[in-house]
Amino acid sequence: MSELRRPTAVDGAGIDAGVAAHYGNPLAEQRALAAGEAVVDLSHRAVLSISGADRLTWINSLTSQRITALTPGESTETLLLDATGRLEFAVRLLDDGVDLWLLLEREEAPGLLAWLSKMVFMLRVEVRDRTAEFATIGTLGSPALLESSANSAQDTSLVASPNAVPLVWVDPWSVVSAGGWQYAIVEHHPAMEWTYSEVLIERAQLAGLELPLAGLLALEALRIAAWRPRCATEGDEKTLPHELDWLRSAVHLTKGCYRGQETVAKVHNLGHPPRRLVMLHLDGSDSVLPSPGDDVLLGEKTVGQVTSAARHFELGPIALAVVKRTTDPLAELAVRSEGILVPAAQEIVVPVEAGAAANVPRLPRLGAAPR
Repeated sequence: MSELRRPTAVDGAGIDAGVAAHYGNPLAEQRALAAGEAVVDLSHRAVLSISGADRLTWINSLTSQRITALTPGESTETLLLDATGRLEFAVRLLDDGVDLWLLLEREEAPGLLAWLSKMVFMLRVEVRDRTAEFATIGTLGSPALLESSANSAQDTSLVASPNAVPLVWVDPWSVVSAGGWQYAIVEHHPAMEWTYSEVLIERAQLAGLELPLAGLLALEALRIAAWRPRCATEGDEKTLPHELDWLRSAVHLTKGCYRGQETVAKVHNLGHPPRRLVMLHLDGSDSVLPSPGDDVLLGEKTVGQVTSAARHFELGPIALAVVKRTTDPLAELAVRSEGILVPAAQEIVVPVEAGAAANVPRLPRLGAAPR
């Protein structure tokens, strides 16, 4: 259970158990969070660090993003894929010149820590679990919001800086990263308003933190509206990063080899991802909010599943879903939830034509008559 408590806190569940889902008024909390006037308790998540002279080149060789040029205080994110290019871990990265900090879901940390420990070999790196020392706070405002201390007469920054660099991870989702690629075809991507960052503070400071708080329901609604994928919700054992438009911020298409790179390049240049991410605008007439795993239907045919759903303070009930690539992008869909069919209008995140970026001309079949 989090040390950051309020009497009105209603606990989260599942992967978000241990912190507050809300504090009594989710929509008001969402407005405050969107305005940069509240923070979110993410102390249930994990913090790892990698020290040593080889830390950047090592992670660069294992994962999808180019890490070698990361400067102190600079943020990025990277994906660890399996040999077939499927998503295993999504990691938020921040280097302070001495340590490389890794932020991720708590449930994913033991597996990643064990795998990285096996891959050290003779390199000058040390991987440590720092979750007991540091907690994560999320905000869509300035980290200066944390420039206070409830237990001190002086105004002191609570942002951890063990090596003299403030540990503030700035989400790269708001723009297409160098070497990345965006599949979404929109004039104004909703990520352009996504000013999200995560701040590390010493865990001992949590109990005395006196700041306006928003629950995780507020953050999830704003994340969904920004089309921002989360590995724990949008990802499964079959996920390719292309399906979630994650080449946008977590994949460098021209860097050196890493596990799964061949599949990433092949799908992007020559093929199409088998599934695609959509945002659904849900009919709220029956007051039913779908749950992750609920089926998405086109007529009587199941074409996908809901991955995340929330009530947005402006957009109403919305969801992210992963559907079959060939699902008609103009079709009205429905979500089956609690035995009720909830009408759902698609907003295309990853289009049907995503991939095949190399535009290689198709060769005629051997023996086919010339046209």
